[in-house]
Amino acid sequence: MKVPKAQKTAKRKPVNTAAKRMAARSSEKSWASSETVRQSMLSNRPRDTRPELALRSALHAQGLRFRKHVHPIPRSRCEVDVAFTRWKVAIQLDGCFWHGCPEHGNLPKTNQEWWAAKFERNLERDRRLDQLLTEHGWTVLRFWEHKAMEDVVARVVDVINSKKSLASCSVRHRRIRD
Repeated sequence: MKVPKAQKTAKRKPVNTAAKRMAARSSEKSWASSETVRQSMLSNRPRDTRPELALRSALHAQGLRFRKHVHPIPRSRCEVDVAFTRWKVAIQLDGCFWHGCPEHGNLPKTNQEWWAAKFERNLERDRRLDQLLTEHGWTVLRFWEHKAMEDVVARVVDVINSKKSLASCSVRHRRIRD
């Protein structure tokens, strides 16, 4: 059977699978107290936040080179915001809301039980991540997003420089022994 030329050249509409997934999710019982809250929470960025971008820009301006959003431990789900793999230094920049900052963190008034459990899971995950990284020889630096970026960068530079000096000392000693 011969297909008319108009049908051959007609473009097919792309299937919007994301829209289908969203429609399927919206029919499910949501964890959010309202659809507006749900949409707001779904739009929050898990990475490349403004504080993260400011930190990476400041570190780069100091001449430091790093990897971002890396999984430092093979076959592990743990991910760090900024990693200096050569010196095994991991930096986590924690948001005040999501990680329970003692100064700025607050529990939402609506759906308090769910939020309390959510924040506790976040803190427990942070503790597990720190422990896992430390067990694998990493130095973990955690900072709140509200801290002055100059102070954060100064601390990171101090740690990296101390790691560099330790590495150069051990290289010198190896050369002497050889």
